[in-house]
Amino acid sequence: MMGFGSKSASREKSGLLQNRAYLALMSAQLVSNIGDWLYLLALLTMVGLKWQATPWEITMVSLFMVLPVLVGGPLAGMLADRIERKKLMVISDLVRFVVLLGFVFVTEIWQVYLLLIAKGILDVMFSPAKNGKIKEIVPHEQLDQAVSYSAIIEQGTKIIGPALGGMLTAAFSVTVCFVVDAGTFLVSALLLSKVPGKLREAAELSKSVEGEAGDPSSAKSKQSFWTEMAAGAKIIGGIPLLAFGTLILCATLLVLQIADSQAVVLFREIPGVSDDLLGWCITFSGVGTLTAAWFTQRLRITPLFKMGIGGALLGLVFAAAGFIVSQLSLNDGVIALMMTLFALAGLGAGMTFIPFQVMLQQRTPVAVTGRVFGTVSSLTSTATLIGPLFGGSLVTAFGPEPAFILSGCLMAAIGFLLLAFAPAIMKRDRVAVEPAIGA
Repeated sequence: MMGFGSKSASREKSGLLQNRAYLALMSAQLVSNIGDWLYLLALLTMVGLKWQATPWEITMVSLFMVLPVLVGGPLAGMLADRIERKKLMVISDLVRFVVLLGFVFVTEIWQVYLLLIAKGILDVMFSPAKNGKIKEIVPHEQLDQAVSYSAIIEQGTKIIGPALGGMLTAAFSVTVCFVVDAGTFLVSALLLSKVPGKLREAAELSKSVEGEAGDPSSAKSKQSFWTEMAAGAKIIGGIPLLAFGTLILCATLLVLQIADSQAVVLFREIPGVSDDLLGWCITFSGVGTLTAAWFTQRLRITPLFKMGIGGALLGLVFAAAGFIVSQLSLNDGVIALMMTLFALAGLGAGMTFIPFQVMLQQRTPVAVTGRVFGTVSSLTSTATLIGPLFGGSLVTAFGPEPAFILSGCLMAAIGFLLLAFAPAIMKRDRVAVEPAIGA
């Protein structure tokens, strides 16, 4: 695939970095991710700090960001398996350019909600296509590195994006952040033109899957539409490691979003807080997750143990952040402590999410990658949708500090439970895999 000859471990890294298609895809991700962090910081600054949105309005922002993924995840995944993935990504980038420019002209919160839905629909089209394209253009033995590099780019831009956004906001306005983000999608679409279309091997696998479903124009195929929509869930359910990993990830996101969706409200509770502290804390969380992307490759333990350690760390940090804001006054020491906590939170988040992404790439057949990733996106988005509802209620009733403390304690409990049950889950997965290997 892609002209790779030797499959020796000593040449895997250099081979991946010589893969022009992969480099073009990662370059597009780099530009797009920088823009996404500009957009997120500009959105939070505009709605949370300048418009002084209520906790429920901020909750609705979070809900409208994930609602399209919840509704359209499986469908977008199926499209990514049936339609050429490069086309889906380019179309998504070009339309998102127009949508992001729309944020420049908003004056009411309901207009923000509409644009968030539009952008979410396009995001949900792009993500399964990108994950499936990685599977197409990267040999199986290099997937671990490929996913890790993708995570490093995503979290590296989490450092660059908020810092750049803070400078642009301070020097100009949030409008400039939205305009620059819109431009990144045009650059991303141009870079994606260097990525090849559907490769022969992937095309044959896709046709094989479609052939099993029947002729697309036949009545039988129409009946199989919903069967294919459920294909991702069936595949995940048949692999215990992915099934339990997905369950833990959903629980993590549900609990995490109770507090995370209200982070801007927590920062407003700090007397005399500056507008750029949130951006700096996001930057430091990116440093932590970037460290996790490097660290998880070298930590020789099972992915579930990595997820358990990350979840426990993440929970303890969130609880500590809520306690600090409720008990301490703002000073240079507290600011430094908050940045340190966000760096540790990023480390915990990276150790929770990156190993799962690697598992998902390694254990998913290439012909159904889109459907599996689309299904996971819908399941995790359901959790991300429910969490802010609890968070909005708790913050409205008791304030953000109790919400952070409760969310952190529950998150830590999930992490420690996973550490306790990981050996049993791994044993069950090995039992399930052995018959398939024997066949």
